[in-house]
Amino acid sequence: MSDKNAVQFEKMALIGVGLIGSSIARAARRGGLVGEITCSARTYDTRRIALELGLVDHAYEQAKDAVKEADLIILCSPVGTYGAITEEIAPFLKPGAIVTDVGSVKQTVVDLIEPHIPDGINFVAGHPVAGSEKSGPAAGYAELFENRWCILTPSEKSTEAAVEKLSAFWTALGSNVELMDPKHHDLVLAITSHVPHLIAYNIVGTADDLEEVTRSEVIKYSAGGFRDFTRIAASDPTMWRDVFLTNKEAVLEMLGRFSEDLTALQRAIRWGDGDALFETFSRTRAIRRQIIDAGQETAEPDFGRVVTSEDD
Repeated sequence: MSDKNAVQFEKMALIGVGLIGSSIARAARRGGLVGEITCSARTYDTRRIALELGLVDHAYEQAKDAVKEADLIILCSPVGTYGAITEEIAPFLKPGAIVTDVGSVKQTVVDLIEPHIPDGINFVAGHPVAGSEKSGPAAGYAELFENRWCILTPSEKSTEAAVEKLSAFWTALGSNVELMDPKHHDLVLAITSHVPHLIAYNIVGTADDLEEVTRSEVIKYSAGGFRDFTRIAASDPTMWRDVFLTNKEAVLEMLGRFSEDLTALQRAIRWGDGDALFETFSRTRAIRRQIIDAGQETAEPDFGRVVTSEDD
């Protein structure tokens, strides 16, 4: 990344340093975007690993200690913790600092955080639409955000200058930045991310409950499509529990529509309506092509995986 794109924050504080937080640290280090990086994490091992990997300069147990004199504070913990954390750090925030987050729900985040943001502090809710099923500080990598979207959802405590500076920061990390209303964000992500995760959790759980099919058979023949659901279903359970509890209205609305469409497919199968099935499958196949054309996925066989003997 070129220096002209670098956004310099003298001190960045990460509240939580799992996959997303550690990836931000790596990418910010690589791009020379920050001077000092601190973090807070509940467990000693997480703090130790973050320090040993050079992700941060200082690691603290308490969030209030990490944010002192920080110009940029990024909440990277589960969404359900945001209210208590913001209340804790509010008295220690540096005037003019920017507070943001990486949660995949936005209206609830705004509702949880904004009441605790003091005057003179900027808050801009954010969501980098990137990730993997892996978690923890060692799972991060600097390239995670490249050619991915970061959605910012400005609200009452967001100044135009703060939005511009945070947009430039995410752009320097490699992301494409888009501004969106918090409620609209939650509706969009409900169908593109939240409901697919719920379906994956449910399918894997159903397979685990089957009495007629042994667990060894489920694992042995998983390449038939089940394997790709298990990748999604391996995502952090705490994070996704909070996502569904905090975006329940949008998720339930999308689940209702999904259930109606699933019933239509069920009816087509029962009555042998091949034309209806073919029309649906052709339409959805076109969506896959559009995702590839947009650079959000690879067209390589087997989703670009490197097949090893262990996969056979």
